[in-house]
Amino acid sequence: MRGPGGARLRRIEVDLAERSYPVQIGVGTLDRIGPEVARRTRARLAVVVSVPGVARRYAGRLERSLRGAGLRTARLVVPDGDRSKSLAVVARLYERLVALGAERTSALVALGGGMVGDLAGFTAATFLRGIPFVQVPTTLLAMIDASVGGKVGVNLPQGKNLVGAFHQPRLVWIDVATLHTLPPRERAAGFAEMVKAAALWDAAFFARLERDAEALAALDAARLVPAIQRAVAIKAEIVARDEREGGLRMLLNLGHTLAHAVETLCGYRRVLHGEAVAMGMVYAARRSEELDLAPRGTAARVEALLDRFGLPTELPPFPREAYLAALRVDKKSQGGRIQYVVLRGIGRAQTLPLTAARILPPGRLGAPPRRRGRVG
Repeated sequence: MRGPGGARLRRIEVDLAERSYPVQIGVGTLDRIGPEVARRTRARLAVVVSVPGVARRYAGRLERSLRGAGLRTARLVVPDGDRSKSLAVVARLYERLVALGAERTSALVALGGGMVGDLAGFTAATFLRGIPFVQVPTTLLAMIDASVGGKVGVNLPQGKNLVGAFHQPRLVWIDVATLHTLPPRERAAGFAEMVKAAALWDAAFFARLERDAEALAALDAARLVPAIQRAVAIKAEIVARDEREGGLRMLLNLGHTLAHAVETLCGYRRVLHGEAVAMGMVYAARRSEELDLAPRGTAARVEALLDRFGLPTELPPFPREAYLAALRVDKKSQGGRIQYVVLRGIGRAQTLPLTAARILPPGRLGAPPRRRGRVG
């Protein structure tokens, strides 16, 4: 399949039987999404959900393509930032959808980063007991992680993603050209999820990231598009084998246990999700070595690669008790133990049921950072 000017569209299928859908990856392809949305959703009304900056840049192009394919369009804009991932904002979206006359033949189109995808996806999963939705991610983090797999949800004040559902999109449409308008800090944050995918599943891919880190950070399309394709393919393979997170899919939470604690303690401000994942991933790699699970040097490789992408690698110095309190409401907790993801080496991971106190033993916080982070 080719995009404008003959540009190739790379396709990855998320194989979930009747819920299967494609992930289309290309450069400069936003203008031709309309026919695919129409075909895969059979919608009459497409409601674009976005945030102000992204909507200003891209919603017009997206909506013109949708209208060109025969769909009626509307636009709902929510405030930027993870604090919009809330039940209060979902309620406002429900009210707007009712006012627009949305029906089960309507579709939501999430245009933006992971927050927008989670919010729009959860709204789609619960409005009229479920309507179709499409992911159009415009951040690297959303392209390679949040937009694929069907996990949607919102936060509570007590913790991250504590209310959610599984609701697969009908289509994921990735236009890599949108990354060029992404602020450098948000662009860097997305590479945390790319490193995560390689660290838990594919040692050869991890080595390729080590080789190409600077070119990838500079958005060299010749290297970036195949890297995005491989990261998406890893997630698609895992999701196809474990859609509902019964076991294998939990590996995708590498770095996320401490990341969610950091985000909660920061009040969903000051730290980006990818930055928190980078901190949590380095901590998990170090803890894996301390538990004699990973070979010595594993954590150093993970930290060095994240550092080259400009990501922070040290947890912010909140009191240990604050971290423990946040960990105890982790959604992966079962019987007082968290299914904590550890590394057995680069490219190999497993889950280990650990108490919060075992994950974060005394004396593991408060060391001076080894590099300057971005939190605070």
